[in-house]
Amino acid sequence: MPAEAAAGYRENLGNDALLAPHLAVVLNTDPSRAREIARGGIGFFLGLHTYQGNLRRLGFSDADFVAGGSDRLIDALVAWGDLDAVHARIQQHLDAGADHVALHVITPGQQIPTQQWAELATLLPHLT
Repeated sequence: MPAEAAAGYRENLGNDALLAPHLAVVLNTDPSRAREIARGGIGFFLGLHTYQGNLRRLGFSDADFVAGGSDRLIDALVAWGDLDAVHARIQQHLDAGADHVALHVITPGQQIPTQQWAELATLLPHLT
């Protein structure tokens, strides 16, 4: 879910519940390529009615669910870019009330993201 949704979830759950949203990540700075990789990783979920219903409540429409997801939808659901861009997206979730953010690294061809995990681990000391 987009970070904006975390604030609403926190309000509904209260402060005692654990809020740990899922955030897909693509470490690629080329917008077209990053979105292509993202679509390969989350496109399946966008076809599920439960996901669509939740996303519709957040303001997305039929146009956002075609062809693996509109750029607007992919940009809202996937943190892509360099480490600074991903760090900013993680921090948005934390600032909105998340206790933890579960990262799902998406790679071309669904390769095991060993290198990306190592790069993302460098962000841990900088998250608050």
